[in-house]
Amino acid sequence: MESFSTTNPRIPPSNLDAPLLSEIFALVILSYAVFYTALFLGGGLSLVGGNAFGDNPAYLAPAAAIQHWQFTGVEVHQFWGVSYATAFLSTVTRIPLRPAFVILCVTASLATLMLCHRLWGGWVAAFFCLLSLDWFQRSLLGGAEPLFIALILAAFLTLRREKWAWSAVFAALATVVRPYGLFALLGLGIQLLWKRRFRECIYAVLMALLIGGLYAWPLAHYFGNPLANVASYQHNDWHGAPPFTFPFASILRDTLLSPAPLTNRALTSVWVMLMLLGAVFAIKSGDLRRYARSYPAETCFACFYWVALFTYSSPEWARAEFPRFALPLLPWTLVFLYSDLPKQRWVVWSLAVITPALAAASAIGIRNILPALVRRLH
Repeated sequence: MESFSTTNPRIPPSNLDAPLLSEIFALVILSYAVFYTALFLGGGLSLVGGNAFGDNPAYLAPAAAIQHWQFTGVEVHQFWGVSYATAFLSTVTRIPLRPAFVILCVTASLATLMLCHRLWGGWVAAFFCLLSLDWFQRSLLGGAEPLFIALILAAFLTLRREKWAWSAVFAALATVVRPYGLFALLGLGIQLLWKRRFRECIYAVLMALLIGGLYAWPLAHYFGNPLANVASYQHNDWHGAPPFTFPFASILRDTLLSPAPLTNRALTSVWVMLMLLGAVFAIKSGDLRRYARSYPAETCFACFYWVALFTYSSPEWARAEFPRFALPLLPWTLVFLYSDLPKQRWVVWSLAVITPALAAASAIGIRNILPALVRRLH
């Protein structure tokens, strides 16, 4: 298969001037230290793996139920891939669920860094790890995104190495973490069919069905519905409507009508524009077509995900959570915007301080920061 990097002058094939993995690790460890320091100064350490942040309760409660295999009183909402991984890690290491959950998220975040570096080089890896407030929060406070993205990138790295079986396993595991992992499975199937590897495609489908069946059985047995997670989304997020609507409809409606602070709407608008620019540049420059010739499965995933991102119909979350929902698409956006990235060391080192500090402040609440600092100083 023709290499995208050798046919596209926008992506240097050798990437000689890019940061080494060791340098990016130093950047990321510094950024983690800044985040936790800012969190401590702001009085927000209780947020780490705690029920007060994000969807953590929706992951920790099922993890406790899985650990004891007792599901009485458990509510089904988020997909349980993170909960299974947390329960497994806690059982094997004998550490409590909450720190096990945080360790899982941090480890998956670092694994994502290594995979991103292996797939696209130092600059893409550095900017991916340092640009997003949500990435820091989900990596260091708790969330599904680090594990989901790590599994997606592992699926594509193993596929590039022609290890399609492992690719199917990783993509299927990603799907039980976040349902959009299905796009990676579709991309894998399309690539195998395009290369006329019909037997491998059938085996990949069977492996994915096996993993999906093992995941769905407890839901069917204990909750009476193998798609209980989807039913919960249908009721709570989509309010009985289809999960997708006209492009930009939910985003524009919530941007205009939301009572959210102006800073919040400005931040989400920046991320909407970034994702749009990546798509426009990819199509206009022909990079998307060239990338598709080299990596059809990745291109399918990125295109399916892009459409889903902009057509998601949840009235509460389509805009409000857009920066978080966009994280799995960010590596490809950076690839297609590669020639326009500010590739200077001082930029990424500055981001390693500024972004985690802002992420910690955002997690605590901007209005709560100053009073917390005053109490800390006194």
